[in-house]
Amino acid sequence: MVIDHRQHHLESVRSVLSTAIYPLQYVANLPLSTGRWLSETFATRNRLQEENRELRRSNLLLQGRQQKMEALEAENMRLRDLLDSSFKIGDRVLIAELVAVDMDPYRQLVLLNKGSSSGIYKGQPVLHANAVMGQVIHVNRFTSSVLMITDASHALPIQVNRNGLRTVAIGTGRINELELPNLPNNADIREGDLLVTSGLGGRFPSGYPVAVVTSVVREPGEPFARIKAQPSAHLERAREALLVWTLNPPLTDEEPARPETPARPVEAPSEETGAPPADTPREAAQ
Repeated sequence: MVIDHRQHHLESVRSVLSTAIYPLQYVANLPLSTGRWLSETFATRNRLQEENRELRRSNLLLQGRQQKMEALEAENMRLRDLLDSSFKIGDRVLIAELVAVDMDPYRQLVLLNKGSSSGIYKGQPVLHANAVMGQVIHVNRFTSSVLMITDASHALPIQVNRNGLRTVAIGTGRINELELPNLPNNADIREGDLLVTSGLGGRFPSGYPVAVVTSVVREPGEPFARIKAQPSAHLERAREALLVWTLNPPLTDEEPARPETPARPVEAPSEETGAPPADTPREAAQ
């Protein structure tokens, strides 16, 4: 168990076993999926009409916001051109459904019905409709395990959307609470501030909502403030998740990094001076 935890030697064995028991997971989840299907099939006419009216209102509101976003995106592109910066295209996403939830009270894990056959990779960011949900930690053929941002072992680089203050959001083990440690008492952060991903670390794309600050306690004599935040995503009620592909996904163990240019052979030192030739790379000369 210690060797597997440190060096992940049994990852392939775990993947094979998870693939073998996938039919059992599907059968166990069948009553719940059947109940949802029956509920949608026998929905009343009044309920459908009310949902349609609500969807029309939401669609109208989103269309108005989209027009503003298009204008802001165009302005952002012009500013990037002025700064001689490249424009990053939108991320590719895939919708997945939750198959099971880990009932361990010390872990915040969920199982999705998408795996390596759909291109899912370990460390891939997972979003909810409202905000960041977590990241993939295990990938099998047809399923993948997602670690929630509220898990006690999870840390996420974030920044305050109001002023750009950077910090880290730590999971507390409670589904509705995050902690922001090591922020000094005079830090410019207040209740109601929106926390978004900072993009540091290269795993989560920048700018995605994470949580909202719910409490800031500053005690005289203490170097750091005690700050709590509530995740913006409805982690306890989520049924679907968005799997995001960034422009440069991290390399896996099966895909080792390749050098951009072939290494140049190092020539032997000169017999007269004992120094490397003039065109020898600096690394070889050192």
